[in-house]
Formats: sequence, C-alpha cells, structure tokens
Amino acid sequence: MSVRPIAALGCALAIFVLSGGATRGAQTAQAERKPQAPAEGYTGISVEPNEQLFATLCALDAAGFAADESTLAEMPSRLALREELLKMQGPATEAVRAFYRDHLLADPGQTLSRYITFALVVGPPPNFQFQVEHDQLPPDALALEGFEEILVAFYKEARLETRWRSVEPEYSRLIARYEPPVRRIVISTNAYLREVLKPKYGRTFTIYVEPLVGSRANFRNNGDQYAIVMGRGTQASLVEIQHAYLHFMLDPLPLQYRKEVEAKQPLLQIAARAPRLPVEYHSDFLSYADECLIKAVELRLLRLPQQQLDAALAEDDLSGFIMVRPLVQQLQKFEKAEPAMSYYFPDLIAGIDVESEQKRLQNVAFVPPKPAPAPEQSDSAAAPPSDLDRALAEGDHEIAATDAAAATATFEKILAQYPDEPRAEYGLAIASVLRGDGDRAKELFLKLIVPAAPAGSGARGPRDPVDPKIVAWSHVYLGRIHDLEDEREEAVAEYRAALGVDGAPEAARVAAQRGVDSPYQPRARDNNDSGKAGQPQNP
Repeated sequence: MSVRPIAALGCALAIFVLSGGATRGAQTAQAERKPQAPAEGYTGISVEPNEQLFATLCALDAAGFAADESTLAEMPSRLALREELLKMQGPATEAVRAFYRDHLLADPGQTLSRYITFALVVGPPPNFQFQVEHDQLPPDALALEGFEEILVAFYKEARLETRWRSVEPEYSRLIARYEPPVRRIVISTNAYLREVLKPKYGRTFTIYVEPLVGSRANFRNNGDQYAIVMGRGTQASLVEIQHAYLHFMLDPLPLQYRKEVEAKQPLLQIAARAPRLPVEYHSDFLSYADECLIKAVELRLLRLPQQQLDAALAEDDLSGFIMVRPLVQQLQKFEKAEPAMSYYFPDLIAGIDVESEQKRLQNVAFVPPKPAPAPEQSDSAAAPPSDLDRALAEGDHEIAATDAAAATATFEKILAQYPDEPRAEYGLAIASVLRGDGDRAKELFLKLIVPAAPAGSGARGPRDPVDPKIVAWSHVYLGRIHDLEDEREEAVAEYRAALGVDGAPEAARVAAQRGVDSPYQPRARDNNDSGKAGQPQNP
C-alpha cells in the first residue's frame, strides 16, 4: 500500500521550512532565556557550521588524527589549514598532542565520537565553557575532562579566530548544498505525520556540517537539543538525517503516553533474546518502542513494493525489532485517518495485540550475532585464490567481454557446485541482462536483496549476508528493469533502496541517483564509461 499524499498541509508546512542561520547561537543562550514566544521566522531547525566543533577538529588535526581528507576536495583552504596545523609547534600544541595520545582509543571512530560530544556541550570560543552542569555531562565528554583548558590555549596559539574567518566561506558553500535536501526531509516527514511543528525556544534540531568527520555521522541529543554532525553529503547521510529528525519528532510521544506503551512491555522479553538487538534496548522498553516506531515510519516513507516490505519486516523480526511489523500495520490505518500523529499515537499503540504477537513469534529463530572482523593479514600471508575465486574471475572476464553465453555457462557451473553462492547468482543475473532475459535477471536480483535466512528456518534466501555492493547493484538493475516495463513507481523504490544500502559503492549510488532523477534509458556500451547506465557492473 502506498502512502497517500497529504496535500492540505502545503501552507501550514511553510512555517518550519529551514531558515538559514535562524537558530545559530541559540544553544549558547538557551540557559539564560525565560520561556517566551519564538521570534517570527524561528523554526528551531537549521543547517550550520559550529565554531566549537571547528576548533576541536583543528586540535585533532594538529595531534595527527587520521581525518578523512577525501571530503576536502572542494575545500582547498581547509585542507591547507590541516597541513599547516600538522606542522605547528608551540607549548599549547604540544599539550594538545600529549592529551590526544593519553586519550587515544583503538577505534578511530570512537576517538572522533568523544571529541564531537565534547564540542557539542562546550560553549563558543575563546572560553569553551561547558554549557551543562558537571553531573549532567555525557560520559564521552567526562572522559575528556580538562581538554577545554588545553583548547583555550591552543585556540590562541593557533590563531583559530582568524583562521576560521578565512575558511568560513567554504563551509557556507557546503551548507548551501545541504539545505535543500534537508528541507525536503522536514516537509515530507511532517506531511506524513500530519504535524505542524510548533517551535519553542530550547527545542532544536541542528545539522552541523564539518567535512573532516568524513562519512562518519554522529547523532546526539541533550534533552530537547538534537544535533547530527555530518561530513560527506551522500544519500546515505541524508537517510541518517531523516532518522535523526524522526527521533526529534517522535521521541516525546512514548514519554507522553508512557502507560499505554508500557502495557506492551511483555514483547521486550522476546526481543531481548535476539543476539543482534543492541544491548541498550534490553532494559529500556520506551527507547526500544520508540526505535521500532521510527523504523516503521521509515519503511512507510520509502513506499516499498510489498515483496521488499515483507523482506525488510522479516529482517527486523530476525534482528529483534519485532514491534516494527505490527507498527507498520497500524501506520497503514493511520494513513487513512485524519488526526496528527501526536493525537493518533495512543490508538497506534493500542492496536498492537500483545497476545497475537507472542503467538506469532513463539518459534522465531533470531539470527546469530555478527561475526567479529577477522584480523588483518599481511600481503605475504594472503591465501592463494581458491577454485571458486578462479571460476568467478573467469565468469567476470567473460562478462567484461560481453560473452553472455560463456558467462552463463560458467556461473551455472559454479552454482551447481556451490548452490546459493551470491557472487555467482549476481554474475548469472548480469549475464541474463546481457542476453536480454529480463525475467531471469529479475528473479536472481530479487533473491539477492532478500535478507539472510537463519539455518533451519525453511525460509528461502541466501544463507549468509550478501555483500552490500551486490545488494546495491541488484536494486539498481531491478530499478532499470521496472523502468523498461513502464513501472516508474516501483523503479524509483528500487533506486532509493540502493541509496539506502549501507556500504554501497559510490558508482552504485551515482547510478541509483540518476535513476531517481529520471527514468532509465538504455545506451550503447562505452568501454571508457563503466559507471553509465546500461553498463553491467561487477562489485
């Protein structure tokens, strides 16, 4: 079932469309303000830079943190500044480097996360004073206690105030690229929820743009202040922004209707058995129910064809998010109703039949925990290619030579020996595309995008998780097939699904975005353009 358009809210939605810089600096003054009516044009929603975050990342630059410089291709001044900071000398700079070494974690992402949390709870330069009481500081900020004093000295020594003014125009250009898609997220999300946001001081949703965080998105909320720090502006980052914005819109509801939500708590006894359910949900049912609601709304916003929706719900069930399925069913009723989500929410929760869900899940076999990443091996210790790898390489070579018949024979031979091998199924699907056998290609691509089924469950689908590169390209090709069959809505859903695959290669994202922007039109093969539409892709 498709989500029905809510056209009547067009005028009302205008009140919370992003206004550039409308909340800039609001966080630092909130503690001193008394409750009052918001100023005209205030939305509480903004995309902006953050000078505290900039200063903190400059300190990490000087300390030698391995930042993602790929995001700085369009910011030459900021890249040059990073190189200058790496060469800096001085007592404050050495203090930064010593503090960084003493607080370094094994995971660079966790190290960065700590400093981002710190930057979001300190005030502006030059003093960098914490904006909350000491006993209210998040653990990551407490772990860096004392860094604020070092940062004050470094800010002066590195003349960051002057340096900030020199690079700020580059940040402004990056922000200008973020604002339109964020505006669309806000409008479409509120239209679906039928909510007209009533802004108030102290409740904010801010996207901070800081390119050196690269592809690592960092979402935080401190009370009513929600913030997500983004670097690279990819489609995947927009998905994360929408997820964060849904938290901003929906988080208050389980708290407001605590009694109604807690009546469904017996379901957590089932969900907590799932090895992949994050541990923070095992003892916090309100947060668990909130996350399931957000996942359910995301699925409805995607307007997935029924087969893909069923696959996504199966994956949620097997991962422990068992409330997503009944919430999706209740959202389908919400879409036909009239009240806004803030009024309909009690009915949404009341519609979940705990006893029926317990019966449905009595024999559920949750998927095992994700295996820990294998330790890296040196090139000298790398294992020689197996017979399977050699056969797959042969099939890939035949596809590259557009020898569809030979590729088909090779991949069918592999599947006879290694049933359900995803790489062989994908190769056979591509060979089917080359042969013009769209039905066979569609069958294979659909099988590849179905989540892994647990052993012994009797469910069809790959036994092991499929490489995200294969999943992303399978969605792209399914979208192209639908476009060729004049099924534009289904095609767009597939392209969007490709954009939402975590770990999808950039070439697949580009192809998917082209598919969203305009229907696929076959073009002649060009050996010098492997990313163009119509060119079979091997992950």
